[in-house]
Amino acid sequence: MTLVAGVDSSTQSCKVVVRDLDTGAVVRSGRATHPDGTEVDPAAWWDALRTAIADAGGLEDVAAISIAGQQHGMVVLDADGRVIRDALLWNDTRSAPAALQLIEEAGAAALANGTGTVPVASITSTKLRWLRDAEPDNASRVAAVALPHDWLTWRLLGYGPEDESPSGPVLEALATDRSDASGTGYFDPTRNRYDRGVLQLALGHDVVLPRVLGPSEVAGRTVEGVPGVPAGIVVGAGAGDNAGAGLGLGASAGDVVVSIGTSGTVFAVSPTPTHDASGTVAGFASASGEYLPLIATLNAARILDVTAALLGVDHDGLGRLALAASPGAGGLVLVPYFAGERTPNKPDATASLLGMTIGNTTREDLARAAVEGLLCALADGLAAVQGQGVVAERLLLIGGAALNPAVQAVAAQVFAEPVVVPAPGEYVALGAAVQAGWALSGRRPQWPVPDVASPAPDHRPEILDAYRAAAALS
Repeated sequence: MTLVAGVDSSTQSCKVVVRDLDTGAVVRSGRATHPDGTEVDPAAWWDALRTAIADAGGLEDVAAISIAGQQHGMVVLDADGRVIRDALLWNDTRSAPAALQLIEEAGAAALANGTGTVPVASITSTKLRWLRDAEPDNASRVAAVALPHDWLTWRLLGYGPEDESPSGPVLEALATDRSDASGTGYFDPTRNRYDRGVLQLALGHDVVLPRVLGPSEVAGRTVEGVPGVPAGIVVGAGAGDNAGAGLGLGASAGDVVVSIGTSGTVFAVSPTPTHDASGTVAGFASASGEYLPLIATLNAARILDVTAALLGVDHDGLGRLALAASPGAGGLVLVPYFAGERTPNKPDATASLLGMTIGNTTREDLARAAVEGLLCALADGLAAVQGQGVVAERLLLIGGAALNPAVQAVAAQVFAEPVVVPAPGEYVALGAAVQAGWALSGRRPQWPVPDVASPAPDHRPEILDAYRAAAALS
């Protein structure tokens, strides 16, 4: 049995899955937690990766590994390979004014055409501009910029500060892939090259950036001297988390993935690039060599978390309450911008509960309004993706909340397209394992992905119409 490993280094935790290359079966897995917060010392990710590897039984019998990770996080290194400051994560919105500055200076249309993305606070380029303005001494020391998965791959290959790694601070050994590079705001996924003009506009000077590898390319092999990591393991290019999930799901043209996690995402695998000058749809690249038009919301599962806590129930109880209410929640509408919002771009927004009456101010209608608000926000994102010419033939609903019967039932009412719920799994890590197998064998593994639910279509367009009317007031 040939084994390959995939890693998901997400905002909250690090997951490792080990799969059989021939069948795709998960042989074993492990995990470790990450610190809370919107800025984190990358050393915590490195510690968590090694802990998760150990929890998964180690890598002694593993032939290849690849790391998928949270996108956009700013990891800045000095000439000695040391991290200069804590990484700013995708959900850190302090760079919202910097995003507006970059748009004003470069122009939204030019940025969309040149990089596929009009920057918002989550995008790496805005964080570099924030660093330049808020911490100029730190900005002046930056010799290389990496993303979380790039930096972890580099450390896994034995690179790092002289006193912490066997191979030393070779910044030119940094490597990434198109999917993660396309989330920086200074990479052009259509021409497959960095736009160093945008980089310098953001940071103020040029730096080393990771080599951008193709889907099946090898970043390197592990070496002796990395604790807990045997030498000789093939290391794949890695990927951004959403692109990794697309690989894990086997998504292809016509599939739209709706993911409900800490954040919400709607993305599609597309053979053609998108360039949305409004900034709503990010024109990212896929991990399969194609494109990944994507919208992201800052609020997703946390909408259900906060509502369940308010009602004093768990998620199952929230679902039962929601199913006891009528579609439309009696006119009660939750616009769920609890943490500001990225789509639409309202970083300072707050949530609103509208349409309250004596009749609909009930536990059941509030639960229903929370589920509908969550899914309507994602449906607006789907409409934006479709507005870029993407064809949606079916929706793949993933994430822990996708298993809630209320979420499934309401999804079939909010979305016009057929909804399919794949079997629960760590799809980012599973996709990274696909990439590891691809790097090892030279061909993309085609492993089966079973479904657990296909709710009957029950489209109720009035739910989304009411939500849009309420959102326009927020």
